[in-house]
Amino acid sequence: MKIKLHQNDLPEDIKLGKSIAIDTEAMGLNHQRDRLCLVQLSNGNGLCHLIKINDTNFKPYNLIKIIKNKKVLKIFHYARFDVGILKHTYGVDIQNIFCTKIASKLVRTFTDKHGYQDLCKELLNKKITKIEQTSDWGSNKLTLEQQRYAAIDVLYLHKIKEQLNKMLIREDRVKIAQACFDFIPFRTDLDLQGWDDQDIFKH
Repeated sequence: MKIKLHQNDLPEDIKLGKSIAIDTEAMGLNHQRDRLCLVQLSNGNGLCHLIKINDTNFKPYNLIKIIKNKKVLKIFHYARFDVGILKHTYGVDIQNIFCTKIASKLVRTFTDKHGYQDLCKELLNKKITKIEQTSDWGSNKLTLEQQRYAAIDVLYLHKIKEQLNKMLIREDRVKIAQACFDFIPFRTDLDLQGWDDQDIFKH
């Protein structure tokens, strides 16, 4: 694994291909209250790009250009959070999404363990740690341990997606999965408008 750390945006000449893994780190889980601190990207080749967000008023043109590109598949784990905070911070609509957490819940119905750590272990036989998850991501300088943790969060998403895709095909749930992925931008809009705790489909 290789890590490249950038400040506030990606280089203009960067090329990540047609499929990228994306994750974010913030000061907390409340989009309205907690600011975005870090965006992680990988195209699955072992190189992870970390974008340290020290100024949320700065518009990262190169990052926004990539995540707005409808032709690029964006792989998330729990896309609802990441898509939501990126829209809240930059006003960007993200489409062409694959969420490994949703896919896991649709095909791994024999378990209630759908976390990224669980998927790494059970699908790829990779043991990872989540110790740095609750560390201070708002610090101006990230520790090497934080950088490594953040990079690992996108390092295996392509391979996990491949395994889950095979299971979706096997269980004939590709269509329903795609419908769920397509709904994520609307689900995050509901979150941002204050409907995060209410199930509007409930009687």
